[in-house]
Parts: sequence; C-alpha cells; structure tokens
Amino acid sequence: MDKLVQLLSGGDLRSLGNSNSLISAVQNQTDFDELFALLFHFDRIIVMRAADVIEKITATRPELLAKHKASIFDLSHQVNNKELKWHLALLFPRLSLDHQEMSPAWEMLRAWAKDLTNSRIVRVNSLQGLFELLKSDSQRKEDFLHLLEELQKENIPSLNARIKKLRNKV
Repeated sequence: MDKLVQLLSGGDLRSLGNSNSLISAVQNQTDFDELFALLFHFDRIIVMRAADVIEKITATRPELLAKHKASIFDLSHQVNNKELKWHLALLFPRLSLDHQEMSPAWEMLRAWAKDLTNSRIVRVNSLQGLFELLKSDSQRKEDFLHLLEELQKENIPSLNARIKKLRNKV
C-alpha cells in the first residue's frame, strides 16, 4: 500500500500525478482491493487519484467492484469532497444492483444532479450515471426525462450539453 500512496501523492488537485501508471499495474482483484482501500485515505489528493484510476479500470472491468458494493453505498452517504463524488456517480452503474439496491442508487444520483451546491462535474456525472442505470431499469425513463427538463431550465452550459447528448440517446 505504501507504494500506491507514494505513486498517488504529491502535487495538487489539478493534477493526476503518476496515477495513470497504475491502470495497467492492477492485474487482479487483490491489486484492485488495495487500490480501493485508498478511497478511505485521509489525503484528498490520494483519494481523488485512486478514484480516477478505479473509474478508468472498471470501465472495462466492472466485476472488480462487486465486493465493494456496500462500501460504495457507504461512501456515497458520507462523501464531502467533490472529486470523489464525481467518480462515485460513474461507479454506481457498474455495480450489479438488484431491485432493492437500484432505488437508493437512483435517488442518490438524482439528488446529486439536482443539488445546486454540487459542482457541475458532479451534477453532469450524476446525469450520466442515471442514464447508464436506465439500461438496467427502463421503467425510470419518464422520471429521467422529467429530470432533464427540470435541469435544462437552469441554463447551465455544461449541464445543457450533457442533457442534449443524453436526450438523443434515450
């Protein structure tokens, strides 16, 4: 773990440091679990970079998240920093959610998308996460479209750009 911390530390929140080198270094579940543990680290920079690497890895290997489902839900209820939140928004759809888990995940992302105090990246990624969840639960389509209409009225360029992109795919 010390080697991971060393690779992910230093610099500031605008930089990914050496984090991209970890993408190919994570070869198995054990490596991934060690990386995932860093989401609970005290250093915000390490957390952000670990979350970024986790997001990139699970884009093609979502099964690595399976044993961390409860932790992702727990983190989402206590997360304060926007960098972790925007990555969590994209991790929810990569989980295998049963019917009982889908509702809290949907409501969490919906709340993040609507929350004016969240960063625009959190809000945009929450919309993207909701769109991805629709692939598993198409019954929420009307709710999603209503949310898009509601958010479009805020006239925020980054949100409107994502809304336009998602509306064309729904």
